[in-house]
Amino acid sequence: MNAMQNLPVLDVKDQVSAEEWQTRVDLAACYRLVAMYGWDDVVFTHISAKIPGTEHFLINPYGLMFEEITASNLVKIDLEGNKLMDSPYDINPAGFTIHSAVHEVRHDVGCVLHTHTNAGVGVSAQKDGILPISQQALFVLSSLSYHDYEGVALREDEKVRLQKDLGMTKNMVLRNHGLMTCGRNVAEAFLGMYTLQRCCEIQVQAQAGGSELIPIPQVILDSAIQSMRDVTKGAGANLAWPALLRKVQRLYPGFDS
Repeated sequence: MNAMQNLPVLDVKDQVSAEEWQTRVDLAACYRLVAMYGWDDVVFTHISAKIPGTEHFLINPYGLMFEEITASNLVKIDLEGNKLMDSPYDINPAGFTIHSAVHEVRHDVGCVLHTHTNAGVGVSAQKDGILPISQQALFVLSSLSYHDYEGVALREDEKVRLQKDLGMTKNMVLRNHGLMTCGRNVAEAFLGMYTLQRCCEIQVQAQAGGSELIPIPQVILDSAIQSMRDVTKGAGANLAWPALLRKVQRLYPGFDS
């Protein structure tokens, strides 16, 4: 953490509402957790969280490692990408395109999480996408969409196609690119990504074994998917998030400053 001593020291707690500060703390914790699990890609992926009661959202300062992100150094922007508070940092242009596309149309979404992990990109390059071969896949398949690759996400016109492909789903495979999850809050988006990432890891490892894969029978698949839609309702995220916050506080303290 010594490198953080060279970063600007920011403290915005007294400049924002209690709701915004809590969102900042949760989002900073999420960045640290993504780093802890090894899902970060140097500085090139991104997570955003909407500030409750507004059309504004928070995103990472471009150029900081995920373990360097704090509640105070997150950048607050509007749907046009304008910074709404003074910050010495810029934002990732491709990150803005993807996250603003979701926040523009999905008012039920409080957090968007995007990764470029080996397993995620690997599965995103497979024609059949997510296979129904694990219990984790059942959770993913209950709310899954795909978006075809159009190059680095810098063009404004791609947003309309991404929005259409996403629809009302929670999980998205961005072909040849990576993974994305949407949640009502940071906890839900993180737990969604945990499951989606595990699903992809299991699939790649099962394929690497070389044996014929056993798909879950369609009748079980259909029944399980419907049951998960009916009964999960984010309960898993609510149970796991406090424990994850305790873990990140032990391993990466300072995110809540």
